[in-house]
Order: sequence, then C-alpha cells, then structure tokens
Amino acid sequence: MVRTYLLLAWTWTRAAAAYPASFALLLALGCATAALDLAAILIIFANTTSLGGFTREEVLFLYGTAGIAFTLTDLLFSNLDRVSAHIRDGTLDTFLIRPVNAWIQIATDRFVPARIGRVLQAAAALGYALAALDLDPRRLWMVPVMILSGVVIFTSLWTLAAALQFALVDAPEVSSAFTYGSAQLAQYPFSVYGRELVRGVTYVLPLAFINWQPGLYALGRDDPFGTPGFMRFLGPVAALVLALLAALAWRQGLRRYRSTGS
Repeated sequence: MVRTYLLLAWTWTRAAAAYPASFALLLALGCATAALDLAAILIIFANTTSLGGFTREEVLFLYGTAGIAFTLTDLLFSNLDRVSAHIRDGTLDTFLIRPVNAWIQIATDRFVPARIGRVLQAAAALGYALAALDLDPRRLWMVPVMILSGVVIFTSLWTLAAALQFALVDAPEVSSAFTYGSAQLAQYPFSVYGRELVRGVTYVLPLAFINWQPGLYALGRDDPFGTPGFMRFLGPVAALVLALLAALAWRQGLRRYRSTGS
C-alpha cells in the first residue's frame, strides 16, 4: 500500500512540477496562510505573559506538535474529504473497479505537494520552542511519539468524516468540522477551554492525546484538570482505537454505497 501511495503521489507531484511558477506561488501561499495562526498566538502574547497558565514558548511547543501532525495529514490524506464529490460525479465507481485500494486512490487524487510549506512552518515553530525551552532530555522521546499519534488520529478523523459522506452526500462541510475544527482546537492549551469540553475531547473524541496529554509530560507540567498521570502515555492507544473505528466505518460506508451506473 505504501508503494502504491508513493507512486500515485509522485504522479501528481510531477504534474505540479511541470508548472514551477504556479507551484512556487502555491507553496508561498500555503506558508502565508499557516503563518496567520502563528501570528494570532504572537499577538496574544504581545499583550500577556501567559495563556491558560502556559508561557509563549510552551504554547508554541503545543502549536508546533499539533501543527506538524495536522499539516502532514493534510498533505497526505486530506483529499479524502472529496468523497461526496466523487459520489455525485459518479467517479467513485472508477476507483472501486481498479485493482488498487480505493482509500489510497481517493487520498492521493489531486495530491497537492505545495502543502509541504505548511509542514515546514509548523516544524519551524516547534524547532524554536524546543530551542527556547529547557526540557528534560529524558522526556524528549515523547515528541516524535505524539506527532506520529497525532497523524494517526487526524487521519482517522478524516476517514470517519469521509465515511459519513456516504450517508450525507450533500454535507461535505462535516469533514471540515471534524478535521480543521479539531486542528484549531488543538493549537492552544486545553486549560483555556471549559472542563466539560475538555472531558469530551479526552474521553469521547480523543483530541487531547494529540498534543495536550503527552505535551504535559514533555513539558513536565501537571494537568490543571487533575487527570491521572498514566494518561500522558495513552496517545498511541487512543490513536489505534480511533484508527480501528475509522477503518470499520470506512468499510461500512463502501458497503452502503450504491453505484450511479455511470
């Protein structure tokens, strides 16, 4: 599956590279758009020294880790949110009759390599935060774990939203609510949100395991909501459970699908 994905993505990358000026413009536009979120954080800290009890560098650490996970997923798999368009146009049938996994084909359809600029912007923010913070080196192993777990969680959310579009063909905005909305939520310390919301994104939709719970461990901070310490290490477990649910939902969505006959 990985080899197939890479071959399909490379095909679209070569097509984009055929127009270097357009590619460069899209790359710059992606960086500029992503910088707006970072600018919002910097504006906040131009007027205060802490946000929800966290310093600017700590917030940038949370922003960077969640940002890398989200932008990587956006780069690699965000085209899953076009399922409803494929259903309406009848092009989903084409994916289903090919001897290649339909999920891989849809994820790579119209692959946009210029989105890598957003990944680089998030990585720069994280790099600055790591350089500025005096973190315990023994806790740094958590950083790649939380990024990988975040990628799996965001990919699962995109897959769940795509599966839902088999039932709600005319509601593609549901995908954005699941994915982009979740990314916006994860950019800030969860201590700025209400207790009930944090419970919901911890025990129902596991967004807290993208960067909040593991981030508290990496930063050496206690959870202001008083959750037990072992939850700092449940990111991979939450990612696996959500991935299994997403895979099941996707299979059910495909079984529910009825061809347009086109």
